[in-house]
Amino acid sequence: MGMMGTGRFVDLICKKREGIPLQKEEIRTMIRNYTEGRIPDYQMSALLMAICFRGMNDDELTELTLAMRDSGEVLDLSAIPGIKVDKHSTGGVGDKTTLIIGPIVAACGVPVAKMSGRGLGFTGGTLDKLESIPGFRTDLSGEEFFSCVQKNGVSVIGQTADLAPADKLLYALRDVTGTVESIPLIAASVMSKKLAAGSDKILLDVTTGSGAFIKELERSRELAGRMAAIGNSAGKETVAIITSMDEPLGYAVGNALEVREVIGMLQGEGPDDLREVCLTLAGMMISMGRTDASFDAGCAMAEDALASGAAYKKFREMVSSQGGNLSCIDSPDKLPQAEMCYEFAAPSEGYLYAIDTEGIGIAAGLLGAGRETKESKIDAGAGLIMRKKTGVYVKKGEILATLYAADEEHLMRAREHLTSCFTIREEAPEPKKLIVDIIR
Repeated sequence: MGMMGTGRFVDLICKKREGIPLQKEEIRTMIRNYTEGRIPDYQMSALLMAICFRGMNDDELTELTLAMRDSGEVLDLSAIPGIKVDKHSTGGVGDKTTLIIGPIVAACGVPVAKMSGRGLGFTGGTLDKLESIPGFRTDLSGEEFFSCVQKNGVSVIGQTADLAPADKLLYALRDVTGTVESIPLIAASVMSKKLAAGSDKILLDVTTGSGAFIKELERSRELAGRMAAIGNSAGKETVAIITSMDEPLGYAVGNALEVREVIGMLQGEGPDDLREVCLTLAGMMISMGRTDASFDAGCAMAEDALASGAAYKKFREMVSSQGGNLSCIDSPDKLPQAEMCYEFAAPSEGYLYAIDTEGIGIAAGLLGAGRETKESKIDAGAGLIMRKKTGVYVKKGEILATLYAADEEHLMRAREHLTSCFTIREEAPEPKKLIVDIIR
């Protein structure tokens, strides 16, 4: 086992504890040995904590990411013609952008071969949203995935098990050792999966604000910069766009509820904030995937694809190719619906000054829209529809949100939680920018 057996692994822990950078070969061997079960969790936990405190420089971070990427299969998408652009969002509440952007970008001639995750936590992930469409399959074989992208230009599937297995192991360990928050560890986790997923270029949507995983703008900026640096040094053009998550994106939070909002948006009606974020992200992806399009031209093409119905057509093609029931798209009332609803009213009069967006996400989880454990079943019809955006004036008793759940008990739990999520004041808040920054 040499230098990296458990006996000597302690040297790496001490080195990192003192803030001395790890060598490339040390990082490679460490990830290989940990993935193969030769380093115990207690030692890896100590190293992760040292990284949390001491950070990593750019060389260490790139090497860690590539070692994690290479711990499993790296997809080869070269059989699909064109420049493939992948998108990753650090997530938030009401983030249904993939379902809108994928079809827009595909309609503009840029193939989207996307692997998404499941939601662990308050609300469903992209896969759970798609699976709320009856029949929709996210577990396509590699061949089916390729043929969908070749035929329609877009497909969204679940991650294959052999993609960056080191990340799955490390993530599970970070989760229980208080080391999730480290920016280098988040960056390596996200980028190892993106680099293994085989696209040519990567767009990162890094959310910031009360509903984002990282709430402070400075830290969001640092994360965006570090992820972009990893992608670019791995030879894939990577752009990061920082977007605001200070209130839910759009109005719907919950799986089938969000799919309805997506269908509305693709048919030309839908909330302005969701539209703006989607067109910006889509415009950037189009300009990355087409040599003949600037960012502005990409945004204009995205807008055309939405207005002409071309993006909606792509969405229907994707749903149909992946086994989804199209009658539920044409008549969204056929999507799963909750048995009961409750109108949550404003307790006082004034400006809706702020929304605790993470709190809204937790409320959606209490309604049944998320997973408490990996095994939990999601209630596809559960969730809430926000009725007001921050900055508007509300009267006492005016409806702030409509809650949907299977039974009274779920409604009660969420109602209690929501009482602390809305701040109403006499003065109006400063308007916030949705697109905070673009980092190339």
